[in-house]
Amino acid sequence: MAFTVNLEAFRFGPELAAAVQGKRVLISGAGKDGGLGQSFALAAGLNGAESVCVHFHRSYVDGFDLVEKLRAEGVNAFPLQADVTNMGDLWATRSHVIEQMGGQPPNLVICNSGLSEKGYSFGRALKEVEGEAMAVRRARVRQHFIDNLEESRLVLDTKVDGFLAMTHLWAGEAVYHNQPLQLVYISSRQAIDPGVTVPGYSIANWAVLQLPKVLAVNLGRSAALVSAFSVLYPFVRTGMTGEYAENPKVFGRWQPRMLETSEAAEAFMQVLARPAEETNGGMFEVKADEVEAGMRVTWQEVKLDAREEPLAWSSATALTYPK
Repeated sequence: MAFTVNLEAFRFGPELAAAVQGKRVLISGAGKDGGLGQSFALAAGLNGAESVCVHFHRSYVDGFDLVEKLRAEGVNAFPLQADVTNMGDLWATRSHVIEQMGGQPPNLVICNSGLSEKGYSFGRALKEVEGEAMAVRRARVRQHFIDNLEESRLVLDTKVDGFLAMTHLWAGEAVYHNQPLQLVYISSRQAIDPGVTVPGYSIANWAVLQLPKVLAVNLGRSAALVSAFSVLYPFVRTGMTGEYAENPKVFGRWQPRMLETSEAAEAFMQVLARPAEETNGGMFEVKADEVEAGMRVTWQEVKLDAREEPLAWSSATALTYPK
C-alpha cells in the first residue's frame, strides 16, 4: 500500500463540510500520495461529497490506493486515468465521469494537476569548467539549455493546457446540462512573487490566474451558471517540496514552516465554503504567519492593478493615417 496519510486529519466540522456536502467533485492530479490533490480528495470524500473522481496520469498505484481508502469510508469514489494535455484522452473521459456520477456532470472541479521544476539558472550562462575544450563546452551548454526548457515545457503544458482543457470540457457540460458548476484553480504564491530557478512554474501559475475572467467573458449570458476562482498557496509539504521542508532559506520569506497537506486542505475548505457570488472571479492567497502559539493561517484577496497610462512622448509624436 502506498497510502501514508492520517484520514482523521481530514475530517472537519460541519461549517467547513458544508463546502462539499452533496457535491459531485472532480479533482485533477489527485493520485500522488502525500500530494495536495490527494488532500482535496480526502477533504471532499470525508466531509460529505456525493461522489469523488480521483484523477491521475502516472500515479496510478497511489491513485487506486486513495480510491480504495475512500470507498472503505463509504464514499462513492472512482479513479480516472488521463493525460490532461492530450485532448483526445481527456475528451474520452467525459462519458465515464458523467456515468459514474449518476448521469450528471461534476458541479465542483478542482484543477490541481501540475508539476514543478528541479530548478535551473534561468538566463544565466553555465560556469566554465577548467580545462574543458570549447567544443565540449558548447555541447554541454546546448544540452543544458534543451533539458532546462523541456522541463519548463512539461510544467507549462500540464498547468496551462491542462487547466484550459478541463475548463473548456466541464464548463461546456454545465451549460449543456443547465447545471451550476464551480471551478477552482490551484496556483502558487510564486505566480505573484516568483522565486529563482523555477521560471516555467512561476509563469504557468500566473497564467491560470486569468482563467476565471477569460471564462466569464466567453460564457456571456451563460456566465451565471459557472463560477470560478483561484487559490495561491505558499509552500506545502508534498513530494515535490519535501526535500526543502527543513530548509528555511527556501520557505522562510513566506512562512515559519511549510504547511502540511491536511492544513492546506482545511484552509481550502474555509474559502470553498464561502458563497460562490463572493468568491467568483477572485484570487485568494493563503498567508501563514508566525505567532506565539505557532502558526496563524489566514486568507487575503489578491488584486492585480492593471492600468493603462498614456505616454507623454508618444502623445507628442502621435502617428496619424488617412481614413
